[in-house]
Amino acid sequence: MRAGIGAVFVLCCAIGAAWTVPCALAQGAGPQPGSRCVIDFEGSPSGTTRLHSLSLPSGQRNTYVGGGFVGKCHGQDVTLRSDSAEYYGDMNLMYLIANVHYVDSRAKVDADHMTYWMDEEHIRAEGNVYSVLASGTTMRGPVADYYRAVRPIRTEAILVSTGRPKLRVVDRDTLTGKPGDTVDVVADRITSIADSLVYAGGDVRITRPQLFATGDSAFMDKGSGLARLMRKPTVEARRARPFTLTGGVIDVFSKNRLVNRVVATPSGHATSQDLQLYADSVDLRVRNNELERAMAWGKSGAHATSPDRDIVADSIDALLPNQRIHQIRSVGNAFATSIPDSATMTTKDRDWIRGDTLIATFDSVSRADSAHTPPVKTIIARNHARAYYHVKNASEKNRPGVNYVTGKDIDINFLDGGVDTVKVRDKASGIYMEAVDTTVKAKPKTAGKPGPVKP
Repeated sequence: MRAGIGAVFVLCCAIGAAWTVPCALAQGAGPQPGSRCVIDFEGSPSGTTRLHSLSLPSGQRNTYVGGGFVGKCHGQDVTLRSDSAEYYGDMNLMYLIANVHYVDSRAKVDADHMTYWMDEEHIRAEGNVYSVLASGTTMRGPVADYYRAVRPIRTEAILVSTGRPKLRVVDRDTLTGKPGDTVDVVADRITSIADSLVYAGGDVRITRPQLFATGDSAFMDKGSGLARLMRKPTVEARRARPFTLTGGVIDVFSKNRLVNRVVATPSGHATSQDLQLYADSVDLRVRNNELERAMAWGKSGAHATSPDRDIVADSIDALLPNQRIHQIRSVGNAFATSIPDSATMTTKDRDWIRGDTLIATFDSVSRADSAHTPPVKTIIARNHARAYYHVKNASEKNRPGVNYVTGKDIDINFLDGGVDTVKVRDKASGIYMEAVDTTVKAKPKTAGKPGPVKP
């Protein structure tokens, strides 16, 4: 509790204008919250507090407090506690020493000691710093600078920590107020503005449930759910079927406290068990922390590759329900190659198909095991379609037949890993070639009658 108006008046007048407002104001109606701090000294509950004050030539005073310091900003919900304190009037500077606790409506900061520049409303905490913001977000580190929200200096509170601090961001439901997924951030330097914006720099590592991200620098906006990673960033989903995304800049979007979209540009590269995707821009859609769709596009085109298939096009859209590849749509100068059925034929050449649009559908239902990539069911080529594929040769496995067809549209159905049926529509033409054994076999020799023996 306060020591009373008399005690407040004695301390205030002892240090005079050093507290930034006249003493009379400290005894009357104080400044509104968010204004400059005028300290009300209360002393320690044990009654062991000692105070010593020295007058300076400037008219200011230096004041030393031992045996327990408790002070409050008059008229505001701001409290400072420490084992001892020092105030220097000419600099309007306060030192809080040992077991320091700072509390206001926006933050709580604990540390071994603090420095309070009162003209700037800037507090530096050093040694075992632990900060708790209003949302429940916490920060631990060796050093932190807290800038109070005080008009006209600044309108938002700022917390800056260096020395590789650890920030745990708590995201609360806007309707229920219940905390959702936590996000842990570790970096060389972290800045939190208004308990909403977070900037991190220097070997940034972000961990949230089932997701891990790295980069040289990062930005997070709790209000919009956007996080941006820069300079060689990576995002990795740690699931039973993980996926990884790299690029020049990666944006992570969240809704209802869950990640629902991850975009890498430029030089995007997405990797999953069934598919790798390369393009200037790669856009991954996520549901319940599982990859369900991947899109790629850009000036340099897009490239998708799986263990037995490669696709290039102006843009590629892959559907992956339950993180199992189901369909790949390739648009604009689409070209796909694949390995022929190795069980029925042997060849170093690849099958290929091209068209303005290619649609490849995979059998992700009957082949639902996670250890293998689902086999292709159909490939459809639209507009200016061409296809080159191998056909099983019943007598010569090492010499399969070759079929080349062209048309407006081509539909290819597969069965057991090989081409089953091919349909060509509009202006259809083609050629089929089958290897023939042209080796000339020598005629067997027959025994004849012996001729006369010449002398």
